[in-house]
This record gives sequence, C-alpha cells and structure tokens, in this order.
Amino acid sequence: MRADAARNVDAVLQTGARLLAEDPTTTIAAIAAAAGVDRRTVYRRFASRDALIAAVFDAKTVAIEEVIGDCRLFEAPVAVALHRLVEGIVAVRRRYPLELEQMGCPREVEAPVLEQRERVEAFVRRGVEQGVFRSDLPDGLTAALLEGIIGLMAGQFRDLDCGRAADIVVDIALNGIGTG
Repeated sequence: MRADAARNVDAVLQTGARLLAEDPTTTIAAIAAAAGVDRRTVYRRFASRDALIAAVFDAKTVAIEEVIGDCRLFEAPVAVALHRLVEGIVAVRRRYPLELEQMGCPREVEAPVLEQRERVEAFVRRGVEQGVFRSDLPDGLTAALLEGIIGLMAGQFRDLDCGRAADIVVDIALNGIGTG
C-alpha cells in the first residue's frame, strides 16, 4: 500500500473509532468527511460500515497485542511491566476509543480480545503471587479495576500524557487511594 493510502486508512480508522464512540449511528459519509477523504475512498477499502467497524477493532486489537508483547508481562518486574502496559494501553485507547461494548463485538475480533484479557489477568495473578497486588480481593477484581482506571485515564484525563497517566494508574494500583 502506498504511504498516502496507508495514511488515509489510518485516518479513517482513527476518525471512525472516535466518531463511532461518540455516536454509534455515525455514517460512513460523516467519517469520510471528518477524516478528510472522499466517501468512495472509504468504500474502496471497506465494503460496508460493518467492515469498517471490524477493521477498527482489528487495528485496536493488533495495537494492544504489540503493547502486551513489548511490556514483557512475565519477564519484567511486575511494577515495570504494569507501567509499560498501562502507558501503551492508554495510548491505544486514545487512538481507538471505540469499545466493544458500544458496538457489539465482531466475531472475528472476539477470540483475540478474550485471549488478551486472559493474558492480562494471568499477569495480575503473577502480581498477586509475588505480593505486589492484594490477595484478599475476589478473582478478577484487580484486573477489572485496572481496566476501569485505564479507561478513565484514556478518556476523561486526555490532558495527561500517557506516561503521566501510567504513573498515576500504577501508583493507585500499588498504593490505593487512601492516605493511611
């Protein structure tokens, strides 16, 4: 794919993710206009609105897979891997803010997303076993809390750069929000 075509596809995917996150009924025409391309350009690459949505989720899944691979969940110290994971996931969720729950999960994306979540949950279990995370919480709660805090940082605290957002999430994960 030519460089300009790749840029156009990336612009359509990111713009589509943003606009669909804001309004799940957004049309291809609106996405094309906001991305600065012709509607026909979008349809040449994506046969339908559903194909575009599936491509957004695929791009997001691939980006998250890269983050998970780069942060060395099972080799690096837990706190270091956690910081890398959070910083990367915040960046991806800002780039592709559309969430599965908003649109329904395309079947071809569902399995990789569930596998990614399981790897993060296994990482959290590693942190529990090493005494980094509390062991007295119900199974899945720590991972769910991390996912929720990451979502907040990605969406509501966009003024913070990804590194600072990760600093805050890791501090909350390791020290809580209490003062005593």
